[in-house]
Amino acid sequence: MTSAPPSRDAHPVWSVLTLSLAPAIGLGVGRFGYTLVLPDMRDSLGWSYSTAGFMNTVNAIGYLAGALGAAWFIRRTGVFRAVWIGTLACVISLAICALSGNAFLFGFGRLLSGLGAAATFVGGGTLAATIAQSRPAQSAFLLNLFYTGPGTGLIVSGLAAPFLLQFFGPGSWWIVWLALTVISAAMMIPLMLNPIDVAASETSSAAPVVSLRPIAFYLAGYFLFGAGYIAYMTFMIAYVRDGGGDAIAQSAFWCLIGLMSFAGPWLWRGLMARGNSGATIATMIAVTCLGTFIALLGTSPWLLVASAFVFGLSFFPVVAATTVFTRMNYPPEAWAKVIGVMTITFGLGQTLGPFVTGAITDVMGLPYALRVSTAALALGAVLCAFQRPVKS
Repeated sequence: MTSAPPSRDAHPVWSVLTLSLAPAIGLGVGRFGYTLVLPDMRDSLGWSYSTAGFMNTVNAIGYLAGALGAAWFIRRTGVFRAVWIGTLACVISLAICALSGNAFLFGFGRLLSGLGAAATFVGGGTLAATIAQSRPAQSAFLLNLFYTGPGTGLIVSGLAAPFLLQFFGPGSWWIVWLALTVISAAMMIPLMLNPIDVAASETSSAAPVVSLRPIAFYLAGYFLFGAGYIAYMTFMIAYVRDGGGDAIAQSAFWCLIGLMSFAGPWLWRGLMARGNSGATIATMIAVTCLGTFIALLGTSPWLLVASAFVFGLSFFPVVAATTVFTRMNYPPEAWAKVIGVMTITFGLGQTLGPFVTGAITDVMGLPYALRVSTAALALGAVLCAFQRPVKS
């Protein structure tokens, strides 16, 4: 069942801000927080880069499975309930990750995290689109505001993980996961205290039929974006550390990416408002590609700052652009389905990216992970540029 505009008389900015806590936990902490702990886990547990990358592949498999079932889950539970159930699953997954370095148990935690994150993302994106529909003049801003949620999670994990690892020393990865569990549980409280009520629409509860052929270029480019960005986000902290970066440098790099995500809504809102074709997302992916390319030039502090600045400014808005594109090209009753398809495509890219890049890194070294990331993003931008508005 699709959603009508929110029935609760709440300020849309506040509604979207509390809603953004779901992807902050599911993605910003649950998925990306792993990058901060990965070097210590690899050293302590003797993992190869392939194994370390595979743990993000498992997370992406869970995300993909969750995206495949998201439209059904939303129809069964309601949109907001799907969001909070997914968020709760992400918090539980963090606790599981703290229990053991056993690959199977840890992998299960990563799988559960992916499942929950998909529910928060598809359900939250649908709710954010519904709220934005009621405020046309603010629609692009409100959608971007929702998609800054992962940036909040990046900042939270970036301020905690590197310093906990430095204070407790090698092998303290489990302490970091435990701390992130407690922090995420606290972040979930405002979300639960401010439910977003939506009235059922009068449209049919049957899932609408959506043709994917008209958006083939868009989906292909978005797939490559998923594969390219996740390689950067999985291995960059290891790259910073191997370049001599201490806890302060790692935290600053990670938090800068998160902070730049908050600037994205203002930078991109004009372009986002014209996002009915692939030009908007192609531009953003190209800028994201530039961020990864800068990191290839070296590990000096200024190059890393520039890389984090450019990458953070653009990579979260790429995801927001898909929701804008969906709203501009499809009727409201198709939004959950189309956003789910976009999420599945994204998930496929994320599934392949970490493992393939990790295998390449084992053989050729960390810089090659960035080269693969840059190439995938460049090709993704080119493909999206060919996308035209969908004819109604």
